[in-house]
Amino acid sequence: MSEAYPGKRAFDLMGAGAACLVFAPLAAAIALATVIEDGGPAFFVQTRLGRNRRPFEILKFRSMRNGKVTRVGRWLRRTGLDELPQFVNVCRGEMSVVGPRPLTADDVRRLAWDGPEYDWRFGAKPGITGLSQLLARRGAAASRRFDRLYLRGQDPLLDLQLVALSFVVNVVGNRRFRRLARRE
Repeated sequence: MSEAYPGKRAFDLMGAGAACLVFAPLAAAIALATVIEDGGPAFFVQTRLGRNRRPFEILKFRSMRNGKVTRVGRWLRRTGLDELPQFVNVCRGEMSVVGPRPLTADDVRRLAWDGPEYDWRFGAKPGITGLSQLLARRGAAASRRFDRLYLRGQDPLLDLQLVALSFVVNVVGNRRFRRLARRE
């Protein structure tokens, strides 16, 4: 697998910094709506595995309460905006804007990706978005193929294209994006 391209950390910091500034009013409104809906906390924190399988605490807007998706949560999941707080994880250096999906230790065991033959997948920082997150909605084998494909060919242009596609998903929603992608 190739190493991340030179300047990837700068790309991440500029992108995450800009996103934090641009989306601050929206993030504040989402946090307020989440708290107003049910009085619970605005954020969900979960341990995920990062580069070299190091655990870190991922931040997301909370979309569930007592095991059920909330009204605000349904909208957040449909648009992908529940992941906005992950730009903080990027600024902290735990994640990249683009990379393989961050998994829990339970996910890794369930997928049987805990052996050394999957170390390649954990050689890069996980990303908020990526080929697998956008295209692989068909299971572990597809996710693994897309992660490997991304890690072999990552470059700034590909990252920009994936970020642009992610914005399209945020505007039209996950389901509509998948229907549009299947037509191509």
